[in-house]
Amino acid sequence: MSHGKRGEVVAQEKKRVGIMGGTFDPIHLGHLVIAEAAREELALSEVIFIPAAQPPHKPGRKVAAAAHRLRLVQLAVEGNPFFRALDVEMRREGPSYSYDTLRDLVETHGESVDFYFIVGGDEISAILTWHRVAELFSLCRFVAARRKGASLSLDEVRTHLGEEALSRIRLVQTPELEISSTDIRRRLQGGRSIRYLVPEKVEAYIYKEGLYS
Repeated sequence: MSHGKRGEVVAQEKKRVGIMGGTFDPIHLGHLVIAEAAREELALSEVIFIPAAQPPHKPGRKVAAAAHRLRLVQLAVEGNPFFRALDVEMRREGPSYSYDTLRDLVETHGESVDFYFIVGGDEISAILTWHRVAELFSLCRFVAARRKGASLSLDEVRTHLGEEALSRIRLVQTPELEISSTDIRRRLQGGRSIRYLVPEKVEAYIYKEGLYS
């Protein structure tokens, strides 16, 4: 709250902050394009990238060390003044649940910030599998990236979580980039180029550290 000229109380508008969580194994241009589209569409003051230390949805699959993935994210976002990396999940033991992360962020900044969790269109379709998802919807809004012409059904969200949860999902159209971390790993394992799929500094770090080969 702030006070006007005559002492009246004036509500201060909350900042809008985007959150991009994920394994980022590795981060690629598709992630950055989605984040930038959401930032511009929703007038976000910044987008925070949070790599998962222990991705709960990928048991049994080997992923690059958390420290490497964090460094890749830092390199990817350093050229954008509206983007930054946060290591909060690296500093917490156990599975990296988005609910725990958002709860901590809201407890720290909730009075002054509205959080918008940015996900791909395919992820929003699987959101019902997330840990404590109903409570997660009470902590933030969701931004679902949708490519032009792509269909996206939210019927299951409506059925299981209701209209209130559905009203907290915003669809944002993004450019069509068919890039995936899985394909990038396969290319590296096969000795193929990943140029123009990831930022140059990310590519250089991957080769320097021998990741995914």
